[in-house]
Amino acid sequence: MAQVVSTVALANMTVALSDKTITRANVIAERTGSIEVGLAKALLIEQLEAKLASNQCCHILFVKRDGSLREMFCVSNPSLNSKLVKGLRREHFGTKVVFDVEKGEYRSFRWESLIKVFEV
Repeated sequence: MAQVVSTVALANMTVALSDKTITRANVIAERTGSIEVGLAKALLIEQLEAKLASNQCCHILFVKRDGSLREMFCVSNPSLNSKLVKGLRREHFGTKVVFDVEKGEYRSFRWESLIKVFEV
């Protein structure tokens, strides 16, 4: 399936975005009330997914539902899925599911709660 790429002009620069990233940006913008926040968070998720796709361990920071900050080291390794998942693990629209390597369990967070994807 071919990905459609759109461009967005931001402060004298043009950024190419996939349909998936644009959809995420719109959902986050609706939830937060800010298109700028929507775009920034959607780009962070795109960065995270690129790292996860290359089987890298990612260090992320996000806000939990209770308002507290949470740091997590996570992966999305298909070999773990077959060993650790009982049944189907599907992401709900508006969330990202990752495997927390410290807890040894799957965790999810809302798109708009992602604050930072650290360089590991």
